[in-house]
Amino acid sequence: MSNLPKIAWIGLGIMGSPMAENLLKAGYQVTGFTLEQDKLDRLAAAGGAAAGSIAEAVEDADVVITMVPASPQVEAIAYGENGILENAKSGALIVDMSSITPQTSIDLAKNAAEKGIRVIDAPVSGGEAGAIEAVLSIMVGGEQADFDEALPILEALGKTIVLCGPHGSGQTVKAANQLIVAVNIQACAEAVVFLEKSGVNLQAALDVLNGGLAGSTVLTRKKDNFLNRDFKPGFRIDLHHKDMGIVTDAARNVGAALPVGAVVAQLVASLRAQGDGGLDHSALLRAVERLSGAQI
Repeated sequence: MSNLPKIAWIGLGIMGSPMAENLLKAGYQVTGFTLEQDKLDRLAAAGGAAAGSIAEAVEDADVVITMVPASPQVEAIAYGENGILENAKSGALIVDMSSITPQTSIDLAKNAAEKGIRVIDAPVSGGEAGAIEAVLSIMVGGEQADFDEALPILEALGKTIVLCGPHGSGQTVKAANQLIVAVNIQACAEAVVFLEKSGVNLQAALDVLNGGLAGSTVLTRKKDNFLNRDFKPGFRIDLHHKDMGIVTDAARNVGAALPVGAVVAQLVASLRAQGDGGLDHSALLRAVERLSGAQI
């Protein structure tokens, strides 16, 4: 254990808590900080150490892993007198696993380098189940040497781990991932409403669809959500709304047309406006049901 790097983990939400626990299971020493005491208690119960501040969490860390909702939160924890850059030791490696704008990642790497701190962006896909099972897909942007150093840690968290290019590349690939996932969930939701209104056995229909070309990881993971109308958040509509904003803005900047993505982004936004932002993104089914005349 003494040969393993000391890890600070900032952000212990739906994804962050099980991911930090997987590092503890792998033998790493993890000191965590988040704003919710119950999440700190959970980390301590799993064998980690709870810090009282970001500064306390990162001061002795070799690797600082961040998992927070969006760019403003990354900037809030990274910068300022009490932030990571002012309190982490020179030579530390920041692994930002949040899903944020590519430019935020690029800026963070530049500012960290001035402090002698290295950064890779390493957003993930796989949702809460993937985090718990340590089978996440991890898309990384940064330097090869820093990726190589972080790889053993990332291998305790995921199964598909790829260096996609320089700083910001991981975030660009994650934005594309969120585009594909949202469009896929929307298509599944429309199929569910169509099947039910046609009087078909939904369980049987989804089973056979998932065995053919229409099958997908999305349908595998979300099939029970659709069947049971169980929208307990594994990945909240609020966060997917944020991600759709990232991908549509980034696509505009590079001149890529996203005609279907733009429509789905508006459907996600409308679902959020109707008060469903705290539900799982499979709740796109509720939006289709409303459009089809159901009273929700």
